[in-house]
Amino acid sequence: MGRPSKPLLDRERITTAALQLVDEKGEFSVPQIAKKLGVQTASVYHHVDGRDGIVELLRERVCEAIDPTPLKSPGLPWEEAMAAWARSYRAAFAAHPKAIPLLATSPVRAPRVLEQYELAAGLLLDAGFAPADVMPVIIGLDNVVLGSALDLAAPETMWEPADETVTPRLAEALAAMGAAGRPDRAFELALRGLIAEARGLLLA
Repeated sequence: MGRPSKPLLDRERITTAALQLVDEKGEFSVPQIAKKLGVQTASVYHHVDGRDGIVELLRERVCEAIDPTPLKSPGLPWEEAMAAWARSYRAAFAAHPKAIPLLATSPVRAPRVLEQYELAAGLLLDAGFAPADVMPVIIGLDNVVLGSALDLAAPETMWEPADETVTPRLAEALAAMGAAGRPDRAFELALRGLIAEARGLLLA
């Protein structure tokens, strides 16, 4: 019997199976991955460094969709570069919102993802930010992006007062906002606020 043209198991297939499970259930286990791929659990461990290794493979896969180009574009103001990166970052995670709690609560170790954070740190340092201010800006951007990516997956109506006479100001604000473009408007407002606050650090 000839050998299969492709290996039955590799890191790419493991990552794909894990991401499918996370998209469906918000979680995964190595035995679930093995079952999905039709292999023994021990076979999966031959290709990955346990559960933590799979989490980092998932992080790399999701982050493949983030465009780092703005962070390394000479002449592009840091504000525009960070905003463009944030929008791409948000879109990547909005495609896999159930992965956010999993990835946001584990340390970032994936080299290809750390490369993007290295670019962001370098951009801010070159713009004149004090080293002590760089990570708070990046973490703040992380929070805005990931929160907004979850918001994109939320129901269109998030506030449902049972009796509008009890919350009339809230009802007025909800009616004035409308549903169209709610997540995008909120994200852009938060992003502008973050950048404005960060700009203030340079002037302090």
